[in-house]
Amino acid sequence: MPAKDLIHNSVKQALQKDGWTITADPYTIQYEELTVFADLGAERPLAAERQGSKIVVEVKTFNKPSLVYELELTLGQHALYLSFLEQTDPDRQLYIAIRSEIYNTFFKPKAVQLLVRRHQLSLLIVEVTTEEILEWINSHVTNT
Repeated sequence: MPAKDLIHNSVKQALQKDGWTITADPYTIQYEELTVFADLGAERPLAAERQGSKIVVEVKTFNKPSLVYELELTLGQHALYLSFLEQTDPDRQLYIAIRSEIYNTFFKPKAVQLLVRRHQLSLLIVEVTTEEILEWINSHVTNT
């Protein structure tokens, strides 16, 4: 099992405060002969007449000296998880959870925003001190 990020528990608590039920910690994604582990699986029931929402959350601390290198790793991990989820559990939405400070500093410039849009990253912005979700950013674009 992979090590948990420093903000793992804060993200988990924030999801629970927001009405989500944690269904897996970690969330196993298996496709053919490969198995990978995302940080969390969660579900939120909706009204009885509609199906509930299901998500997979990969928590990223971005606390290494090179934030660009961490972004490269995150993009690769996102592509891998998304490819497998599309085959094994297409009803689940994949989110990358990050601290609000990282979003407000590193993710706001145009270069990183280009990558977020290009790779259709859905972000979960968390205030770790209060363990609250500040924003859901769904960059997934559907072609019509």
